Amino acid sequence: MYSVILCGGSGTRLWPLSRKNFPKQFLKLYSDNSLVQETFLRMRKVMPSENIFFVTNKENYFNVYNQIRDLEKNFNKEQILIEPASRNTAPAITLATKYLVEKVQIEPNTPIAFLPADHYIGDEEEFLKIFKNAMDNINGYIGTIGITPTGLETGFGYIKKGDKFGDFFKAIEFKEKPNKETAKKYLDSKNYVWNSGMYLFTPKTFVSELKNHAPEIYQSLALSYEDFLASFDKMPDISIDFAISEKSEKVVVFEGEFGWSDIGSFDSLAEISKTLKNEEQKHIGINSKNVFVHSTNNRLVATLGIDDINVIENNDCILIQKKGSSEDVKKIVEYLKENKREEIEHNIVSYRPWGSYEILIDTPIYKVKKIVVYPGNKLSLQSHYHRSEHWIIVRGLAKVTNGDKDIFLRENESTYIPSLSIHRLENPGKINLEMIEVQTGNYMGEDDIIRYEDIYNRAA
Repeated sequence: MYSVILCGGSGTRLWPLSRKNFPKQFLKLYSDNSLVQETFLRMRKVMPSENIFFVTNKENYFNVYNQIRDLEKNFNKEQILIEPASRNTAPAITLATKYLVEKVQIEPNTPIAFLPADHYIGDEEEFLKIFKNAMDNINGYIGTIGITPTGLETGFGYIKKGDKFGDFFKAIEFKEKPNKETAKKYLDSKNYVWNSGMYLFTPKTFVSELKNHAPEIYQSLALSYEDFLASFDKMPDISIDFAISEKSEKVVVFEGEFGWSDIGSFDSLAEISKTLKNEEQKHIGINSKNVFVHSTNNRLVATLGIDDINVIENNDCILIQKKGSSEDVKKIVEYLKENKREEIEHNIVSYRPWGSYEILIDTPIYKVKKIVVYPGNKLSLQSHYHRSEHWIIVRGLAKVTNGDKDIFLRENESTYIPSLSIHRLENPGKINLEMIEVQTGNYMGEDDIIRYEDIYNRAA
């Protein structure tokens, strides 16, 4: 039994929390773990961690690795597969299946589960019960887990159930997101389930269905794995639903209800927050009803005389949204994109392969950052033309290269890096290194970096 967690999405519906450089699946929205960490932990309860794989893009590779390594120190990087191009779920699933068969050498009849990285599961025990039953009974089918509808919902896809055979139903029809009138008909009929996007099958069955319904993708399987990757960008941009599920006669549905949500909007996050009775957010509401507040920094938010809104406070942006208008967040994202605003991609907190940095103060002549370096990681060997830097260690141990000298700094110790000096910061310790960096000069842009060596292949 294996699982593959798909985590290449952008999650723009949760802007301003979700950004291109750190999308939804890496956010801690309702617990101390991110969504991708929660998904990994669920799978670890039913299979060993060496059987859990990830598919992501190049930009998010280190986001996946660093977050999973926080949970499992010796997690193998080889279990994170990089899509050479973004081509939707059918090519991504094909890539993972080919890798597992050819590189890991699993048997053709080994069950594999493909799971989105960004879902919420309220009743984990019930979910795992249904999941294990499905994995034990998929046989020669393409299995999916359908969610028993708990209300009128227009934001999800639907699957129409047919005859029941043992523990599953035959899937008759896949439906896209309906309008309210159609969704009500689906709900009243009790013949439809929500499409969770979770799929389970064996490589043998998947390859057979590719041959029957997606010949262009099937033909690519004849290539070597290296040639397959090289031609990946020529794959059709198509979802697993369109490529196979809507055409195949072998799709079956294992139905369940376990507090599932795809967290596709702040309305859904608000509903989850109610069930968790999360009292941590600092919100004072005077003459205000049905107000949901989410603050990244847990700032105090006060509302006065307003009803039915979501207030989302990030460290550089605030979204105030009427409940029920979640789909319109994409209009803001489109505006930011058209006007080339940096808020579409970047956050005050920026994530890097080695850790992260947060801009605390930014002026034309000086900038202050908080820098976090993960254990065993180091920044590139670099220099700057236009700025000098003061480094103050506030937590952990730092190894600093400054010119021709290497020094070690501990908490409350500091050093000065002149402009043009070749330097590097490294964390040789066992805990996160935290440092305050004060930059001074006539230009502090991130492009004023000359890299000489870099373990993450960013040197020009």
